Amino acid sequence: MSSDLPLLKNFIGNQAQAASSTSTLAVTTPHTGETIAYVPLSTSADMAQAVESAKAAFPKWSSLTFKARSAYLLALYNELKSHTDELADLVVREHGKNKTEAIGDVSKGLETLEYALSLPQLVQGKNEYVSSGILCRDERVALGVVGGIVPFNFPFMVPFWAIPIALGMGNTYVLKPSEKVPLTMTRVAELAKPILPAGVLNIVHGDKDAAAALLEHPDVAAVTFVGTSAIAEQVHWRGTRLNKRVLALGGAKNCLVALPDCDIELTAQDVVNSFTGCAGERCMAASVLLVVGDQPELIRRIVAKASQLKPGSDSDARAMGPVIDQQAVDRICSAISGAETEGAQILLDGRISEAFSAQSQMSGGFWVGPTVIRQNSANDTAMHFEIFGPVLSILQVASADEALRVENANTYGNAACVYTQSGGAAEYFSQRFQAAMIGVNIGVPVPREPFSFGGINRSKFGFGDITGDGGIEFFSYRRKITTKWAAAKEASWMS
Repeated sequence: MSSDLPLLKNFIGNQAQAASSTSTLAVTTPHTGETIAYVPLSTSADMAQAVESAKAAFPKWSSLTFKARSAYLLALYNELKSHTDELADLVVREHGKNKTEAIGDVSKGLETLEYALSLPQLVQGKNEYVSSGILCRDERVALGVVGGIVPFNFPFMVPFWAIPIALGMGNTYVLKPSEKVPLTMTRVAELAKPILPAGVLNIVHGDKDAAAALLEHPDVAAVTFVGTSAIAEQVHWRGTRLNKRVLALGGAKNCLVALPDCDIELTAQDVVNSFTGCAGERCMAASVLLVVGDQPELIRRIVAKASQLKPGSDSDARAMGPVIDQQAVDRICSAISGAETEGAQILLDGRISEAFSAQSQMSGGFWVGPTVIRQNSANDTAMHFEIFGPVLSILQVASADEALRVENANTYGNAACVYTQSGGAAEYFSQRFQAAMIGVNIGVPVPREPFSFGGINRSKFGFGDITGDGGIEFFSYRRKITTKWAAAKEASWMS
């Protein structure tokens, strides 16, 4: 470990604290592969200390009114928003997004924080006389200490899917960031220190052992997870066996359908934006384009537009960043090679990473160029697993109903989209897609607040959604109170 590079610390009780373990991992910048920091592999003892800090802070924090907690969140919102550019630069450095995407990452997280400021108006309970002299009311109550285990692909946004609503509802929080991108949330903790009371927000760095310690700690009431479906299923199973609330969001294989009446220019640009944005490392990215009928001009324009992208981290609309690490490069290139072996046609080959990365004027790094594959069959291997990179599979189908059969056979259920100029066709597909987030001429149909985020099938394990009213439901329970008083005795003015 190089002594001139920072070794990150945990954030517990509003203090930066060294982990008890001396084991570390290198944090690299995907642009060059260079090490930029070291992250500690915290132990279960470190996690227990963070949970104890959150537990100690819970009584006072939860006893505040929604309005009082909202005032803290407003101050946090203003502070983080004023540091948007700085936080975006950290996202670029540790993740590889271009600057525009990084600003979007921060802005989208701040959107959930902004939504949480409305909780005093959103959580007003019911109050009704249900019988003569009998009053029923309900109110939202915090769960206690809750936690989050998040992936590398959105260093700011994904943690902030949960943190604002969890805190706003009166819970205290422990976050285990991805060990691949720990810098952004470390800086958030520094900015939050003068604003939030000690113990309300805690951060513990580490790998799967730290995540397991958070999930299995007996004082943690609920955990959210975002990652691959295989791990999400395990997290859900392990957590629910311990009688915890668990919402585990998994992967996706999102299908886009282009009908013959689609606007070719809009569709081509939107499809390219969808499958190459954030280098394809997002669970809402386009994976498959189902072209109904023969549409050679649409395919030609998609390939032409994708081929114009260049490697980079600036705000240029044509800049596409690297993928997260060499393991990702190997996995993506293996998927492309596998499709080629099966007989698919590679219309645009991103495996020629040397030529693509050479344009970046950076040495090293983890670069994969945009890739377009023309598949032969819905049974092709690449049609069925999440590649998680800038790769688009195109399959021509004979009819709208065939397109729906292919999409419906997908074991995931995050997103689906139809490109058409017909309102009737849009409605037909919207009602029949097997996905929870639907787009009409929008290739990345991420809901905006107050609508909540979440998939179905193997894209989600657990009940409900994250963000929006789904987050309110997840991070609280309803307390129901029924009241009856003895009837007043008869009285007169002479009593």
